[in-house]
Amino acid sequence: MTLTVGIDARAAAEVPAGRGRYVRELLRALAGLEAARETRFVLYGRTAWGDLDPARFRWRLVGLPDPVWHVAAAARASREVDVFLSTNSYLTAWFTRCPTAIVVYDLVPFVDRENAKTSSARIEQATIRPALRRAAALPCISDATRADLVRLFPRTASKATTIPLAADPGFAAPVAAPGHPSLEAPYVLAVGTLEPRKNLERLIAAWSRLSAADRRGHVLALVGPTGWDAAPILAAARDQGARLLGRVSEDELRALYAGASAFAYPSLYEGFGLPVLEAMAAGAPVLTSSLSSLPEVAGDAALLVDPHDPAAIADGLRRLLAEPTLAEELRTRGRARAAAFSWERTASETLAVLRGIARGEGAGRA
Repeated sequence: MTLTVGIDARAAAEVPAGRGRYVRELLRALAGLEAARETRFVLYGRTAWGDLDPARFRWRLVGLPDPVWHVAAAARASREVDVFLSTNSYLTAWFTRCPTAIVVYDLVPFVDRENAKTSSARIEQATIRPALRRAAALPCISDATRADLVRLFPRTASKATTIPLAADPGFAAPVAAPGHPSLEAPYVLAVGTLEPRKNLERLIAAWSRLSAADRRGHVLALVGPTGWDAAPILAAARDQGARLLGRVSEDELRALYAGASAFAYPSLYEGFGLPVLEAMAAGAPVLTSSLSSLPEVAGDAALLVDPHDPAAIADGLRRLLAEPTLAEELRTRGRARAAAFSWERTASETLAVLRGIARGEGAGRA
């Protein structure tokens, strides 16, 4: 019997990074997965995305705002599919009447409330408990996220499993022109929305601790859109002469990773930290945080530092710029580490969970 899978695919067209990247990469991988050839997918969104085989991937566009979208999409999915994957909200699972898996990215509103955007945190706090009870499976994007989920909500243990993400293989491909037209000097790169959780203020403070000799002619380049409470970050960046590149295209991002002398990602909390793998795939030596999922993702292929300590961040940056042997070793390890993750694996394991709950089987591990 052919399995019909429903997916909340709104983020593919609506969200440039984060969950949008997850949905786009998952759909691409499912489209190429041999094990999914006999599976049919119904994609629920407001705008269609991509060039997917219409014989296997059908869009169901629901042109309604939140929260009404969730009610309408769930009602249609309950009639049209055997199993549903909720990728962008806990709310949709309140209303589905078919087995539903909810992707759990992180528990920021519960673990790191101080650095969570208030409006988004309130929505997640208000919607998560009924959704966790309703869900048949809870695929988590890292062991760290799963551990947080089970610690906070112990009854989820039997439903929760870890399915890691991966870097787009394109980040490992050679780049014709590494760098960025606006960057004439060599640079240390940071990527992420300008918001408190990304810890960019401390990164800039660490940069300010480096002498001109330590910096070796480098500038600090920040890539990412302006998020909430960004004013202190912008002020610090201007004060220290950091280059603010804003949002860039995927091709520009690949070139920036490839041209970086070092990549710094001292985030305070991440469900996975995909930019770490992307930078590794592109061959950038990586410095990242010793907290949450980041050691799990980086393995032994990055310098791990205490993200609360600007002196530790500064020391790591100083080493990456002053020790070419270390930088080259991390480039080599990083490429191998990134290659150990794949979206094919993510898609295959996600499909296995969906097939399991469609058959009424459990999805997690104790």
